Amino acid sequence: MNTLINYNAQEIREQVSPVDFLARLGYHPAYKSGKELFYLSMLREERTPSFCVDDKLGVWYDWGGANPSGIKGGNVIDLALAYWYPLGFRDVLEKINETCNIEPGAAPSTNRENFRPRKATKIPNYKISEVKDLGNNPAIANYLQSRGIWPVAHQHLKEVYYYIEDEKKLRKYFFSAGWKNENGGWEVNNPYFKGCLGPKGLTIIPGDSDRLALFEGMIDYLSWKFEQQDDGETVILLNGVTFIEAAIKRATDFNDRTIFFDNDEAGEDASRTFVNAYPLTHNSAPNYAGFKDYNQRLVSELDNLYRLPATDTNNLVKTGLRR
Repeated sequence: MNTLINYNAQEIREQVSPVDFLARLGYHPAYKSGKELFYLSMLREERTPSFCVDDKLGVWYDWGGANPSGIKGGNVIDLALAYWYPLGFRDVLEKINETCNIEPGAAPSTNRENFRPRKATKIPNYKISEVKDLGNNPAIANYLQSRGIWPVAHQHLKEVYYYIEDEKKLRKYFFSAGWKNENGGWEVNNPYFKGCLGPKGLTIIPGDSDRLALFEGMIDYLSWKFEQQDDGETVILLNGVTFIEAAIKRATDFNDRTIFFDNDEAGEDASRTFVNAYPLTHNSAPNYAGFKDYNQRLVSELDNLYRLPATDTNNLVKTGLRR
C-alpha cells in the first residue's frame, strides 16, 4: 500500500528549501546574482544557466523554456513534480521524503540559510504595471472564451499586466487574467503560465453562511458558476492543493460542504484529506468523471453543442460561446 507516512505537503514546504533539495540531487548553482542563484536547468539540456532560485523566498523559475511537465516555476513541491515527471503527487511527496530525510511533525528550520516564511512574500522580480477590467485585451478575452467562461468572467477576473526583470535589468512584459487572493497576491492564469504575483493564499468569495463550495482555482469555479448562476454558496478557492489544510480550517463553521477538486492524483489526495476532516462532505468530482476537472467537461460539452463547420471555427473565438 502506498503510504504518505506522517508528513504532508505543508511540512515539506516548511522544512525543505529548493537549494537543499537540488544539492541532495547533486545540482549546485553556477553563479549568484543578487539574492538569486542560477543553475543549469536539471529539467532539460542547456548551456547557459537559466534556472533561477530565490532560496529566501523558497521559489524557483525556469527562464529557459518549457519542459515535459509544463511546470515552469513554483515551490519545492512544484520543482519535484517537474523533476520526477510524470510521477503523481503522492509518489513525489514520498520521493522528497526519501531524498531529504524529512522528520514528520518537525518544526521548520530556523537556520537563516534554509528558513522560509510560511507565506511566500512578493517575488521582487515581478512588478505589476497595471490592472484593468476585462474587455481591453483581445488575447485574454479569446483565452477565456476558449475556456467557456467569458459570460461570467467579468464578475471576478481582471486583466493583469506585469513584467519580470532579469539579472541584467532587462524586462520581459506579460499579461494574464487574474484574481486576488486574501493575502493581496494576484493569482494569474493564461495559456502558457499559471502562478502568483505576491503572497500566496486562499481566495474567499462570500455567500451563504451555512453552505460552502470549494474549488482548486478560479477557472473551475467560473465553469460551475456558468452552469449554476443562481446558487449562493460561500466559495473557497485553494489556488493550489498545498493549501488544503488552510481550507479545512476555514470550513469549520459550515454545515453543508461540497468539493469540486480535480480528477488527478493531487486533486484526489486533496479530496481524501478534506473528506477525512469532514466525512459528510459532498464530493462532486464523479459528476465530471472522465475529465481532468470541471472546466474540461464544460469545454467538451460546449464544443459538442456549438460545433461549427471547419471554415467557421475562427468565429467561435471572436464572438464567444453563448447558451
